[in-house]
Amino acid sequence: MKKDDGKRTQEEVLNSQGELCSNMNCVTLIMVTASFLSWTAAIFHHSKKGKEKPLQYLVEPPVYAEVTSRRGENVTLPCVLRIKPSHYRVKWTKVDPLHRGVENVVLITNGHADKHYGPLGPRARLRRAHALDISLLLSGLQLEDDGQYRCEVINGIEDESVDITLRIDGVVFPYQSSSGRYKLTYIEAKEACREQDGTLATYKQLYRAWTEGLDWCNAGWLKDGTVHYPILDPRPACGGDLPPGIRSYGPKDRTQEHYDAFCFTSTTEGVVFYVPGPLDFSEAVHACREKGANLARVGQLYSSWMFLGLDRCDGGWLQDGSVRFPIRTPREHCGGIPEPGVHSFGFPSKSLRLYGAYCYR
Repeated sequence: MKKDDGKRTQEEVLNSQGELCSNMNCVTLIMVTASFLSWTAAIFHHSKKGKEKPLQYLVEPPVYAEVTSRRGENVTLPCVLRIKPSHYRVKWTKVDPLHRGVENVVLITNGHADKHYGPLGPRARLRRAHALDISLLLSGLQLEDDGQYRCEVINGIEDESVDITLRIDGVVFPYQSSSGRYKLTYIEAKEACREQDGTLATYKQLYRAWTEGLDWCNAGWLKDGTVHYPILDPRPACGGDLPPGIRSYGPKDRTQEHYDAFCFTSTTEGVVFYVPGPLDFSEAVHACREKGANLARVGQLYSSWMFLGLDRCDGGWLQDGSVRFPIRTPREHCGGIPEPGVHSFGFPSKSLRLYGAYCYR
C-alpha cells in the first residue's frame, strides 16, 4: 500500500532508529534496520540486587520467547519451575512502559490461592498441567493484550524471572479524519481507531507492517505518543534523499499537535460481505440492516481482507462515511493500482448514489 502526499515542511525527519538522517551517513544504519525481522522477546534474569545471574528456580524458555495468537483466541504463556521452593510466590506481570503501578500485575499466587488484578485478571489463570507448571492461560484475547509479560518467582529475598512476548497477529492500517489530513490529536486518534474496531498501533506493529509492504507518506500517531510514517519507495514528497525506513517525528504534544493515525486490528467474530448498489449512504445503512447486519467499520474490512481473503473490485460505503474496496489480487481493470490492499475513495458526499455497501454480520 502506498500513499504519496507526504508532509512537505522542513520538519525534522528521523530514521527508524530515531536518529536524524540528513546525509548518507545514516544509510548503513537504516539498511541494518531494514534487514532484520521482528524481534522476539529478550529473556531477563533478575535478582533483588539487579544483577544478572543463572536461573535457579525457572527453566529458561528454549523456544517460546514469543507466542503468537489472534484476537478472541485463548493462549498459553509458558513458564516452568526447575525446582519448587518450599515457600514461594509466583507473580505474572504485563510489562507496559506506558503505565506503571498495580495495574501492571495480572496474577499473584502462593501455590494455594490466586489473586487477580487489573483488566487482564478476570481472563487469566495458571495452567498447572503438572506440579512445576506455572504457565499463564489468557482467554478471549483482546488487541490491547499484545506485549511483553514477565513470569517471576519470589522466594524470600530472592527473585528471578523470564520474559515472554505475546504478539497479536493482525494488520496495521492508516486512518485519517473525514475532515482531512492531519486533523487528529493523540486522544482523537486513539478514539478514531477504537471506533473503527482497532487500537493505536505500537512501533513494533508498524515496523512489522513496513517489512510486509506498508508504504505510506502521511505521518500518524502511535500508541506511545510518537509520530511516524513508513517508506519503502523513497520519493520527493516523502524524504526522497533518504533510504527506505520508518520516518519519525518523535514524541509530539498530545493535545496541541495534529496528525493522522496508524491503527491496528486483528481477526473478528463476524464477516464482511458486499451489497451491490448504486446506493447513497442512508440507503447503504438500510440495505445492511435488511440483511441483519450493519455497515462495516474500516478495521473490520481490513480484517476480512487480511484474514479471509476478501477481494472485491467495487467501491462500497463503510460506517464512517468513507468508500473503500479490498483487493488481494491486483488486476488491470480494478483501479489500476499495482499493490494489494484496501483502497479508498475518501469521504464522498453521502447523497451520492454511486456505490454499494460493505456490511458486517
